[in-house]
Amino acid sequence: MKKAIILHNPRCSKSRETLALLGEQGVEIEVVEYLKDTPDAAEIARILSLLGIGARELMRTKEEEYKALGLDNPALDETALIDAMVANPKLIERPVVLANGKAAIGRPPANVLEIL
Repeated sequence: MKKAIILHNPRCSKSRETLALLGEQGVEIEVVEYLKDTPDAAEIARILSLLGIGARELMRTKEEEYKALGLDNPALDETALIDAMVANPKLIERPVVLANGKAAIGRPPANVLEIL
């Protein structure tokens, strides 16, 4: 059976759609509600590596916290941005699915099918 981990926010429609899609594919799913069980900096760095993107690309730049914390400052390095996501998990784009040593952001939900 296929296995996947989803960084999930039950209040997010895309996250719920992605979770349902994984279930339809017969995937054994480990659900991590990242707002309650926030990944640490090392895990976020690992996810970024699997996604092949920089920290800012995983951030929800339209969230109030993003601008309030000055995270739009281009001088901030990856470590500062990752630390901001650990401290403010609401800033992490959702959902993120990890499977088969790969990762995908479920926006749109069908994106995750590529890593199953």
